[in-house]
Amino acid sequence: MAPIAASPMPLLAWSCAQVALAAAGTCLARRYALRRRLLDHPGERRSHRVATPRGGGVAIVACLLVTALALSWWYPGERMLLLAGGAGLLLVAAVGWIDDHRALSAGLRLAMHAVAGLLLGAAVLHAGHGPLLAASGVLATLVLVNVWNFMDGIDGLAASQGAIAAIGYGVLASAGPEGGAAVVLAFSLGAACLGFLPFNFPRAAIFLGDVGSGALGLALAWLLVLLAPRLEQGPAHWALLLLPLSAFLVDAALTLGTRMLRREAWWRPHVQHAYQCWARRIGRHPPVTLAYAAWSGAAVLTMLATRGLDARYIIAAAAAWCLAGGWAWAILRAGASPPGKEQAHE
Repeated sequence: MAPIAASPMPLLAWSCAQVALAAAGTCLARRYALRRRLLDHPGERRSHRVATPRGGGVAIVACLLVTALALSWWYPGERMLLLAGGAGLLLVAAVGWIDDHRALSAGLRLAMHAVAGLLLGAAVLHAGHGPLLAASGVLATLVLVNVWNFMDGIDGLAASQGAIAAIGYGVLASAGPEGGAAVVLAFSLGAACLGFLPFNFPRAAIFLGDVGSGALGLALAWLLVLLAPRLEQGPAHWALLLLPLSAFLVDAALTLGTRMLRREAWWRPHVQHAYQCWARRIGRHPPVTLAYAAWSGAAVLTMLATRGLDARYIIAAAAAWCLAGGWAWAILRAGASPPGKEQAHE
């Protein structure tokens, strides 16, 4: 059987099937969460006012695992990377699923995330790539799994950002001479997020939960590892690939850095991210989610437009983009009311 990435129509059919699978899985996950009373309750460190089921991200995990198994058959040359990424995804999702049911320690969660990253890094070395890419895969796993967990705080934000980045990576991979498994994995992730989003935006009927937010971060790190060797632009390819993630990376890095400087317990839940401050000030989530989506959509277009440029211009464009994001972060945080004065709803 020929790989579905070889022709647009089979890829479109596969993506539509992933949308339907994710939507059906989210319905089942919501019924399960309601039956088990698996709810996120409002509180001082949360941005919603209504008790809401969590764990809907398990549907996205199911879609990606099906895709990984299919791709390991279609692309035997990339089988180790695909199976290692799938195993890491399953590990991160399992830890998140348990944590959604009963709280686990931050140290244990981080240790499991590290194991998932090491699996991906080992597969990179086994595939014949250098230690730099392997180390980058481990680091990307640790960073993105936790960034997506930190930034999953208002309706539709984490899933929409995952969808935009994934679709952007799919288009980028399709533009190359041979996108391989990365094309299918990217569009599958985007499709799964789109199948979940109607249940999470504009008003959430279910949240991703740790099972979903962690899985999104792992899947994006997995895509980065698959895509980086195809760009052939040296260190500049990382600047290029990080553009679609810039909204989350800038917000998370500056917010957590500020908390560290204040000697606060930065790993604990809080409502100090720029998106939380903005949502709290206006009392609504959809405008914030849509604004972040517009930023990331523009970042994807920038990534695609600058791909063929000299490495110096790519790095300069990425640096300017992140500086603009930092400026926007400062404005949003400066104009926000203190936590507790206003509470947005989900």
